[in-house]
Amino acid sequence: MKSSGPLVSVIIPTYNHAGFLREALQSVCAQTLSDWEVIVVNNYSEDDTVEVVESFADARIRLENFRNKGVIAASRNRGIFLARAKYLAFLDSDDIWYPEKLERCLTFFKGDVGLVAHGLRWIGEEERDVFCGPSKRATFDALLNGYNCITPSAMVVRKDHAVSVGCFPENPVFITAEDYHFSIKLARAGVNMCFMKEILGEYRVHEGNMSASFLRQMDAGLQVFMDLMPVAGVSPLKIWVRIRRRHCVAYYGVGRALQRRGSFAKSCPMLFRALLYYPFFIRTYAALLYGLLGSLRPRV
Repeated sequence: MKSSGPLVSVIIPTYNHAGFLREALQSVCAQTLSDWEVIVVNNYSEDDTVEVVESFADARIRLENFRNKGVIAASRNRGIFLARAKYLAFLDSDDIWYPEKLERCLTFFKGDVGLVAHGLRWIGEEERDVFCGPSKRATFDALLNGYNCITPSAMVVRKDHAVSVGCFPENPVFITAEDYHFSIKLARAGVNMCFMKEILGEYRVHEGNMSASFLRQMDAGLQVFMDLMPVAGVSPLKIWVRIRRRHCVAYYGVGRALQRRGSFAKSCPMLFRALLYYPFFIRTYAALLYGLLGSLRPRV
């Protein structure tokens, strides 16, 4: 017997993104799979967000006005609470999907697969294809000791798995790293993840989500690490070393991100800090040399 509810619940948290939101909703309406509902969780936007949603006049799209107090995780969790489908798909209001996204993802939910993720094309100041995964980077230890490799707009996850791990953390210390916390909890719970080598959407790089937040994201990521790091039965020395190494990896990540934007001089202090925390992370030395050489290049 077919369920009376939709197959997929699409959760779109938004705040003052009316222009972007229209395109995001259009990309959902253009899906080749039509058995979906959209829950737009609006943090009482002060622009035309309500009018944009109402202009679609589609019974599958509903608006939930919800005050999240600056915590996007609360909006996503509100959407999860309201979702009627077996599968959840998250779409940030400034991103878009390609028409076959939902249909392609659902074909990979076979056996005990609980999460499917794909690649996104980054559009904006830098344009490149970024893929989620691979599986070896999505284990509990790999995620905890490294970086998040699963982007909300690129994932579809079973609702029961999301609920069983407590959904997204709403503690403000995790702001900008809520999805990282969520991914680690799913991995810790043993959720079987499948990563597709397909580009099925676009992530828009703009001033609202650019690298002024690198250090903030780093701090939030370290908070996630401290919250989820296993300590039971582990010696204080091993804990200390693990913390030092994780700080090194975090500063290394900021340094490399700055280099990708051409900010070589700014990357060097970050990489020096990385070495001070943990001088055995070999890649840091190559990155530091690259930053020093880059900072010496004459500006055109």
